[in-house]
Amino acid sequence: MSNPVPAIVIAQLFGTSLWFSANSAADDLVRAWGIGAADIGTLTNAVQAGFILGTLIFALSGLADRFPASRIFALCAVLGALCNGAFAAFASGMAVGVPLRFAVGLCLAGVYPLGMKLVVGWVPHRAGAALALLVGMLTLGTALPHGVRLAGAGAPWQATMGVSSTLALLGAAMIFRIGDGPHLKRRHGAPALRLGQVLKAFSVPAFRASALGYFGHMWELYALWTLVPTLVVLSGLAAPASPLLSGLSFAVIGIGALGCIAGGWWSQRIGSARVAATALSLSALCCAVYPLSGGWGTSAKVALLLLWGLAVVADSPHFSALSARACAPEIVGSALALQNSLGFAITMVSIHLGTAWVGDWGSRIAWLLLPGPLLGLLGLLPLWRVRAGGASP
Repeated sequence: MSNPVPAIVIAQLFGTSLWFSANSAADDLVRAWGIGAADIGTLTNAVQAGFILGTLIFALSGLADRFPASRIFALCAVLGALCNGAFAAFASGMAVGVPLRFAVGLCLAGVYPLGMKLVVGWVPHRAGAALALLVGMLTLGTALPHGVRLAGAGAPWQATMGVSSTLALLGAAMIFRIGDGPHLKRRHGAPALRLGQVLKAFSVPAFRASALGYFGHMWELYALWTLVPTLVVLSGLAAPASPLLSGLSFAVIGIGALGCIAGGWWSQRIGSARVAATALSLSALCCAVYPLSGGWGTSAKVALLLLWGLAVVADSPHFSALSARACAPEIVGSALALQNSLGFAITMVSIHLGTAWVGDWGSRIAWLLLPGPLLGLLGLLPLWRVRAGGASP
């Protein structure tokens, strides 16, 4: 296949639509189940916990590098679609809902990092720009349930989740057909993979710097995506459970895809590390300014939220590109899975605190997210001088 990247990123879009499918139905679940904002955070964190456990298993066992990435992706996307469908069909409260969302997260561990490995395996020479497209599709996949909800306003929330499951099945079929790329094959004479071997990646200074930048970025990213509907309401831009709220939430999260694409293009000129540092700086600025925007006009508030959504994820693919470049080819899948696992563990803390405290903190909840990009900038500092060509292989 001459250029499978477009098909891979579309399949990633379809597969990751499972991630926030329940969040698009948050208002309905609050009313139907008699739960609060903190419980929606618990449902989100159940996905994160499943993803963390799954990526940790893939990383430490070496499974991500022992078997074809395309087969793992396809199998996990199918299982994730089934678990998501079971949530829509059978969940009537937190007791059933939380385990099913955990299972979806477990399955997504075989979709997101394996999708990154597939891209690097096909086009290692332009991984930064290609991964930018991939993470852009993850971002659209995250926003997609809000868009589906807007398009089907008035339809049962279960229908939105059904669409996500159908798309995930389609993504599985696409990846199964594409298969793995010719690169990232084990070198002749490379030692056999051992349990926990991937932990040695942290002894590489470039990997360590990229991972630390990624961890700071993750403190902010998923907590922001979880809180976007609440932030829109706090800004006075839309009423709860309104179509406008779904539309604005879709726009604020979805515009991150454009940030990823623009960052991928820019990385070929200035390097992935500098793109990541710029995005971290912009999102830190938005964190700092949002609580002060109460007296702004409607257009200015919308512009601030869109800028935040644009910047908050634009750095993500470049941490993956930098980390993949720093690793030996035979452990790239495991290393990316480990980085994901630790990063998503961090998101559980910020999501829990953000959803639990937003009622008391109001718009100042943005300041809870601010340490993430600031510490990410500090961790990434050793790589800021890396120029184009060196950062995005």
